[in-house]
Amino acid sequence: MANDSKTWRCGKFELKFDRPRIMGVLNVTPDSFSDGGEHFDADAAIAYGLQMLDEGADIIDVGGESTRPGFTPVSADEEARRVLPVVRALAQKGAIVSIDTRHVDVAKAAVRVGASIVNDVTGFTDPKMVEFVKGSNCGVIVMHAGEPTEEAPKRHTAVQLDTSAAAFVAEKARAAAAAAEAEAAAKAAKAAKGRRPGLKLGGLVQPQLPFGDLPNGSEAAEQEAAAKAAALAAAEAEKKAAEAEAAAKAAEEEARAVPANDELAAIMARSARRDAATGSTSQLRRFTLPDSAPIMRRVMGFLSDQARALVHAGVARERICIDPGAGFGKDANEDIVIQRETAKLASLGYPLLCAVSRKRFVGAVSGVGDVHERDAATYGVCLGAIQLGANIVRVHDVRGFSQFLNGFWAIARPQPRRAFVALGSNLGKRAENIRAAKALIAEIPMTCVSSCSRIYESEPAYENRQDPFANAVIEIKTELAPLILLDELMKIENTMGRNRTKSARPNGPRIIDLDLLWMDGEVHGGDKLRLPHPYLGERDFVLVPLEDLMHDPARFFRYEGVDVKEPEDRVGHVVGELGSL
Repeated sequence: MANDSKTWRCGKFELKFDRPRIMGVLNVTPDSFSDGGEHFDADAAIAYGLQMLDEGADIIDVGGESTRPGFTPVSADEEARRVLPVVRALAQKGAIVSIDTRHVDVAKAAVRVGASIVNDVTGFTDPKMVEFVKGSNCGVIVMHAGEPTEEAPKRHTAVQLDTSAAAFVAEKARAAAAAAEAEAAAKAAKAAKGRRPGLKLGGLVQPQLPFGDLPNGSEAAEQEAAAKAAALAAAEAEKKAAEAEAAAKAAEEEARAVPANDELAAIMARSARRDAATGSTSQLRRFTLPDSAPIMRRVMGFLSDQARALVHAGVARERICIDPGAGFGKDANEDIVIQRETAKLASLGYPLLCAVSRKRFVGAVSGVGDVHERDAATYGVCLGAIQLGANIVRVHDVRGFSQFLNGFWAIARPQPRRAFVALGSNLGKRAENIRAAKALIAEIPMTCVSSCSRIYESEPAYENRQDPFANAVIEIKTELAPLILLDELMKIENTMGRNRTKSARPNGPRIIDLDLLWMDGEVHGGDKLRLPHPYLGERDFVLVPLEDLMHDPARFFRYEGVDVKEPEDRVGHVVGELGSL
């Protein structure tokens, strides 16, 4: 019930969470960890975004800067050049577009051309970003980035995650070198313990015995072995010290490449080094995972503090979504702890985003090294998060995850929802065609027809050189996802002989036409389906039949965000009745 009651206002859209929402990842970058370069061209990116919408994505998250571990930052101008054409084109298709950026200038430009959500990976720690979203009506995603095992700053509003990567890495390397030297010295001391002082000959320490005292064979062998062990320990200590010093120098050079004061780049550079480290610096522990309490205190503390700061600044609470930031400054164990505590994050009361697609820890738990082969494991992690209260899942494979989610939801969560379907015909026996289509709709799986309007005759709309239409609207209840229901309606059109070839005139004569007008709780954009129907508010042949099914449909749909025109300004005016349906 808590999930069902959450809503997220994103510009002109309102997302409801009676079912999980899918956010498709669209990286307009040459170097993203999963799909870098595949959609770097604007036209390719737009086509892929529309494809994800048709596959089941509710939101498209467009990013122009890779934030993989060890990423190279790009300027705000370059990021804007990459993303703005894509954001504009998708928004014009009715899509809910999220701009994934930490640069306030990019966020402003993206919202201006149609983005409805600002997804800030730095968690709105930039006062300029807070000032911008305060004056906008876009949705916001507050993400946690940082090292949850490090001491958290006392005031999140002035957070400084790490502005000195070089100093941090160099100090770590020096500490490792000192530890190696101390370990080697201890080994040498242990090997030499109990032996008398010796003479150094030819680089080896030879045991010195009292004059005239001749050792037996066993004692001589023991002393020779001890001498060799001491020599090997000393050589190993020198080798480790040299390697540690070289690592320190390399780390300093690497850290210098991080732009000054770029906190996110420093965090992700540190994450990359932690992943690449060959030597463990952790102590032995008694449990498989670290204690969740300190990790969740820092993650939840940051997210709740930042959300509260946004509310105090003037951002409405229903515009805020939170994201624990899987993979951002966290190792695999920490990410797993956070995912297991999803219910605690959901209890904060904000819509919760699960953004784990193809991440390193997903590879770790599934044993899959290839990033592109981690989709099945991603489904499993996302399902666990959904069952614990996550509302939105951010995935690369929209098609596969949409099928997975629809299959799970059909069995696990019975959920009939109301929808309206418009029926029209102006070829053959028009009224009989509409009655036949209604009967076929009633046979769609997990769907029933609950109410019908009368059949009306209307003038042709958009294309006048054709016969008048017969029109009706039916109310249905369905448990199918909107795109699945649309596929079923198109199958009925094909069964009844609807001509969809290139020879058919747009808006011309047809034996049957079925339009999904509206579904409870659903908004959608793209080429295949738009909800609510983009022309609903201007069609008299739809709004008049709807009056048979509800009181004041114009008021109802205006509340749903539809621009409903006055009767004299509509198209396809109703001119008579043709009987009951």
